[in-house]
Amino acid sequence: MNWCYEAEFEAVYGFGERFDALNQIGLKREIQVYETFTNQGADTYLPVPFCLTDAGFGVYFDTKRVIRIATERNGKTSCFRADLPDGTEVHIFHGSPAKIMDDYTRRTGRPKLPPDWAFGLWMSANRWNTQDLIEQQVETAIKHGMKPAVVVVEAWSDEATFYRFDSERFPNPADMVRKLHEKGIRCLLWQIPVLKKLEAGQSCPEHDADCAYAVEQGYVVRNPGGSPYVIPAGRWFGGSMIPDFTNPAACDWWFGKRQYLLDMGFDGFKTDGGEFLYDDTPIFHDGSTGADMLNGYALAYTQAYTRFIGDGRILFSRAGFTGSQMTPLHWAGDQRSAWEELRHVLTAGLNAGLSGIPFWGFDIAGFAGEMPSAELYLRAFSMACFSPVMQWHSEPLGGQFAGVMASDDRINDRSPWNIAARYNDARIIDICRGYTEERQKLLPYLLEEAAFCVQTGRPLMAPIFFDAYTDRRAYSVENQYMLGRRIMVAPVLWEGMNEREVYFPAGEWRDYWTGEVFQGGAARLVSCKLPQIPVFHFAGDGHEQNEGRHPSS
Repeated sequence: MNWCYEAEFEAVYGFGERFDALNQIGLKREIQVYETFTNQGADTYLPVPFCLTDAGFGVYFDTKRVIRIATERNGKTSCFRADLPDGTEVHIFHGSPAKIMDDYTRRTGRPKLPPDWAFGLWMSANRWNTQDLIEQQVETAIKHGMKPAVVVVEAWSDEATFYRFDSERFPNPADMVRKLHEKGIRCLLWQIPVLKKLEAGQSCPEHDADCAYAVEQGYVVRNPGGSPYVIPAGRWFGGSMIPDFTNPAACDWWFGKRQYLLDMGFDGFKTDGGEFLYDDTPIFHDGSTGADMLNGYALAYTQAYTRFIGDGRILFSRAGFTGSQMTPLHWAGDQRSAWEELRHVLTAGLNAGLSGIPFWGFDIAGFAGEMPSAELYLRAFSMACFSPVMQWHSEPLGGQFAGVMASDDRINDRSPWNIAARYNDARIIDICRGYTEERQKLLPYLLEEAAFCVQTGRPLMAPIFFDAYTDRRAYSVENQYMLGRRIMVAPVLWEGMNEREVYFPAGEWRDYWTGEVFQGGAARLVSCKLPQIPVFHFAGDGHEQNEGRHPSS
């Protein structure tokens, strides 16, 4: 059905984790889960058919189906236009941004609160592919005063079943996780929802038996004629089958093979992928079709894992859809180590928050390609310190950008000590240690604000207009954000900057580092000489009574 809604608005935000624009007025949005490796542009791993505007209303399209939405400006008014599947319910919420998010998450599900430890420092690198190497990297982090709260182990499995350890590289994983726990460190393992098509010459009898059994029992997604659906050639894991998470028996079988990992003590999973449906014709156990599951599969995948791991553990997911706030931790996927990509991830995080996804992070200074410059790395590290999730990660040695690595040493991880060695600059370690220590100081505040997000649907990371919604100028500021209700962050997103403009909404603001007081309602040039990130604490004057800030609202 054709749907149109006309009103006086000049800005529209959300529609999921959008990398290409914060204010999406005049753009066409496709609500479809889609995997694009770096430079995502208009594509997104995590679309959400919800947005809010600068005119005191938000719109939610209640459907899993792929939809296309356009916004158009016509003089003083603007118009939403969409061709919606039959049966789509359209809900319009009115009020402040805080009230709209409250109403939207009441309808679609309140965010699930991650464990306290999830707000500490995360570290990983795909090349950390042995037990010895992981234990060495942890000891190096501790030596440099950057003990992680979480270590993610990606390259751990046999690369066939994705539930068995490679016993040569990981001779005693139970001992590894025990040692990490003794140090107060949690450990997640990488997962992917596929029954992999093995490469030529690769053999794994147990995997072959799993594939045959899953097909026989109907545990895989199927084509209309009954044959197994396979991921198209040329896509990630092309030729592989995917498990049907709408089938309770399939879930029991799938997770039964992974239960021993939880029994060993692992603290959750990095649930990568989920964007594997490229056709609207496949059939699912619960009667859904590909038309429903182009978007619904990623959510069914993470929901099934959420049920499996239970309370006290965590998922760290890339793909999702409406309701992903309940699964509940996400990251921005794969970006290159480039300044423009740092700007893209800030935009993505703000849009994700305005789409109901409050607990979100990104790979510090990018995941792939040439190593980041020292300046880019430190700017990204400082922004991550003041983000919901603080973590670094890097691509495999044989990844898609392996040929453009900045050196021949075959070490591409984005750890502070490797960046310091790359540029022969020990100050990088000192600076990163300082921000790691600052993160620890922030934890009580972050935990308080995270609990408030769960109660109200507020983004933990929000554009400044979220609170200053009656201030027209605040809507034009897209490179600052609120971390919780009282801290405003103005990250440095361009190379070579020593000062930047900061807009202060109404009220009194204190420099986080120096205590200098700034009166709101104006913009000021502030110093941002490396390695300093401009951060300000809202000191109040009655403005804190704004319903977006104050828990009594």
